[in-house]
Amino acid sequence: MTHLDLAERLILARNGGPQVPPADVSDSVASASDAYAIQRRVAEVVGAVGGFKTGRRAGQDQIMAPIFQKDVRASPAIFTRADIDRIGIELEVGFIVHRPLPDPESADFESQARACVSAVAALEIVDTRLTDIDSAAPLLRLADNQLNGAMVVGAPRADWQALDLTTVNARLNLGSQTVLDGSADVPGGDAFATFCALARMIGSHCGGLKPGHVVITGSLNGMPFIESGTPVRGWIDGLGDVAADFPT
Repeated sequence: MTHLDLAERLILARNGGPQVPPADVSDSVASASDAYAIQRRVAEVVGAVGGFKTGRRAGQDQIMAPIFQKDVRASPAIFTRADIDRIGIELEVGFIVHRPLPDPESADFESQARACVSAVAALEIVDTRLTDIDSAAPLLRLADNQLNGAMVVGAPRADWQALDLTTVNARLNLGSQTVLDGSADVPGGDAFATFCALARMIGSHCGGLKPGHVVITGSLNGMPFIESGTPVRGWIDGLGDVAADFPT
């Protein structure tokens, strides 16, 4: 099976067809280039992109994946079982792009870009078109839009530039369980630097980064899964609250 054959199976799964067993497609994604080609093909069919998830870790390449406009919701958000199958919850620092970014190759790109975005507290809702996340290789997860299901966006803060976005105070409650309460290191070392790294790498991928898009920069709390009916309440100091509900 080629990587573009896998793209068609992922599209089918998004439209109510069978999910894809990782063992059946283990040889379909040989490189990040294959994974990104699959993302682009899926986006051609699914529709408009509303933002991107990105992340970086020491010793690893930056990754990116589109989040579809239909899956981006303002907080507080409500999801049904038809919207999301498996429900993973990640609290993240995000950025809303308000106007076109400067040339990423310019020497003062980061200083100029700060005025083009607002910062937000966001929830990534993790879901997948694969039958088994645990057995899926990293490139297969990347091909499946890095397991994105949806995103919930809090109120934007335009005057965020003085905030320290390397370590944040944050809280995340999943029903009666508190999974994060206190200081959390931001993945990649600095949320805005991670955003800028995405801007430099993205080019025209899935249409590129545009005004109106929201970018999330990595989980502050790991990737716990919840059952339907569990209320989700997040908070990041300086950025405020973000909430989602999944009624049964």
